[in-house]
Amino acid sequence: MTVLQAIFLGVVQGLTEFLPVSSSGHLVFFQSVFGLTEPQLAFDVMLHLGTLLAVIVYFRADVIRILLGTWAWVRWRRGGEAEAEAKLLLWIVVASIPTGLMGVLLKDWFESLFSMPKTVGLMLLVTGLLLWLTRVVKRNEKTTREMGVLDALIIGITQGIAIIPGISRSGSTISAGLFRGLNRELAGKFSFLLSIPAILGATFLEFREIDAASGIGVTLFGMAVSFFVGLVALKLLMNIVKKGKLSYFSYYCWAVGVLMILLAK
Repeated sequence: MTVLQAIFLGVVQGLTEFLPVSSSGHLVFFQSVFGLTEPQLAFDVMLHLGTLLAVIVYFRADVIRILLGTWAWVRWRRGGEAEAEAKLLLWIVVASIPTGLMGVLLKDWFESLFSMPKTVGLMLLVTGLLLWLTRVVKRNEKTTREMGVLDALIIGITQGIAIIPGISRSGSTISAGLFRGLNRELAGKFSFLLSIPAILGATFLEFREIDAASGIGVTLFGMAVSFFVGLVALKLLMNIVKKGKLSYFSYYCWAVGVLMILLAK
C-alpha cells in the first residue's frame, strides 16, 4: 500500500465512519479497486482508531461529565445529574458486553467477509433499509433516565452485528436507538460513546498485526487523515440526526451497494 492510497483510505474512513454508510464496506470496496486482495484488517483498525480519537475530542465534555458524575454518584450517592451520568456509563458497559462477545466468538467469520466485496454490497443494501425505516418511526423523547437495560442490550447487539462490513455501525446503532424511542440527540450521542470501548477492543485484538499489514509509517498517515476528516463528518452527522434526516443516506447506501455488487472483483 502506498502513502497516497493510505491517505485516500483515511479520507474515506473519516467520512464514512460517521456518515451512516459503512466505513468498512467502503474500505473493502476501494481496497478491491486498488488490487489489495488480502484483507487489510489491521490497517482498517488503525483508521478506526483515528476516528475514535475524533469521537473523544468531539465528545470530550460528555466523557468528562460522565466520569465525574459517576465518581460523584459512587462516592457520595448524589442524585440528579450525577445519577443520570452514572446510569449512562452503566448502559454503555451493558451494551458493550454483547458487542465484545460477538467480536471475540465470531472474529474469524467476520474477518473472512472483508475479502468478499459482493457480500459487503448486499449488506449495504440492508443498511439502506434500516436508515429508510427511521423515517416512519414516531418521534420519542426517551432520556437517559428513562432508558433501560433492554434498550442498551439491543443497541449493543446491533453494534456487534455491525462488525459485518457493509452494515454501518453508526447508522444501525442510531437507528436502533430511534426504534427504541430514544430522543434523537441521545441516540446519536450514545452510538458514538458506545464506539469507544468497541474500537479500543478491536484495536487491542489486532495490534500485533499492524506491522505486517501496511507498515507503521503508512498506517500513521492514514490514521491522522481519518482523525481530522472524522471531526468534520461527526459534526455534520450530529446535526443531521437532530433534524431527523438520517433516512436521506439510505439512497446512497442502495446505490453504492448495487455498484459494489456489479463492479467488485
